[in-house]
Amino acid sequence: MSDLHALIERLPKAELHLHLEGTLEPEMMVALAERNGVDIPYASAQEARKAYDFSDLQDFLDLYYVGMKVLVTERDFHDLTLAYFERAHADNVRHAEIFLDPQGHTERGIDFDVCMRGVLSACEETEERFAITSKLILCFLRDLSEEKAFETLEACKPWLDRIEAVGLASAEKGNPPSKFARVFQAAADLGLKRVAHAGEEGPAEYVEEALDVLKVDRIDHGNRALDDMALVRRLKATAMTLTVCPLSNLALKGVARLEDHPIRTMLDLGLRATVNSDDPAYFGGYVNENYRRAADAVGLTREDVIQLAKNSFLGSFLGEEEIYAHLAEIDAAAG
Repeated sequence: MSDLHALIERLPKAELHLHLEGTLEPEMMVALAERNGVDIPYASAQEARKAYDFSDLQDFLDLYYVGMKVLVTERDFHDLTLAYFERAHADNVRHAEIFLDPQGHTERGIDFDVCMRGVLSACEETEERFAITSKLILCFLRDLSEEKAFETLEACKPWLDRIEAVGLASAEKGNPPSKFARVFQAAADLGLKRVAHAGEEGPAEYVEEALDVLKVDRIDHGNRALDDMALVRRLKATAMTLTVCPLSNLALKGVARLEDHPIRTMLDLGLRATVNSDDPAYFGGYVNENYRRAADAVGLTREDVIQLAKNSFLGSFLGEEEIYAHLAEIDAAAG
């Protein structure tokens, strides 16, 4: 193991861009399909894994929603969440802010409360077993209507004390952030923080809309912001966090080669970039694998890797004292 890879392993990290449903490994997909009597087009985990080859975001989403069908009971959501945290613990993740896509479940008849009880029970077990803290981000699906998003926001009200933020995910093309201006304002009025996927496959203008119209606290992805240097200067000046996902960008053809990934450029420009796994079961690696492969591909230095780990806590929704405690742990681990 190289010195840089060893450093990546021992550094404490936060993960800020992780879709819970995207941690559904083929083995669990097949097992849950059998447990719940759900038909899926794969006879085995090996057959399912062969389908994990995508040409673009929509190609991935088609498979993603097939896999989601196997999540039916509270136990399913608990098992899925706990399986993610076991992998996160192995990668020295100390805090995770997790996207939950309730519309993907309620649209197929699964009660929102079933999702929440299962996920939260696993979060509580994780904190007891691994001392990993977590926060939940309720994602709206941007290919659905804003009215549907309002229905989801209404359904979450009994759980507001357990939800940190709302987010915006799914197919970006043709679904600008401004489509959800009213529901994001309603979420803000409820005291929720806001994040949004922008600049993954959509243009730099979508990043600006997320900032100006949705008034987000964090940008998910943000790669295309580099197309507009005035926007880059703004992101730097405001210390806006970008939750970057290298292996996701590679799998969905956002970059042709990992060597072309902009993570190093982001750091060189002084942007608060972070490294995350997005949908790791589908994209080939959890958070440490994203660090390792990005570091090798673009030549990240020891200082770069330490800064990325620090950025993950600085960009989190933890309190100031918690953040600085984690930063001290990074300094200690870095030696």
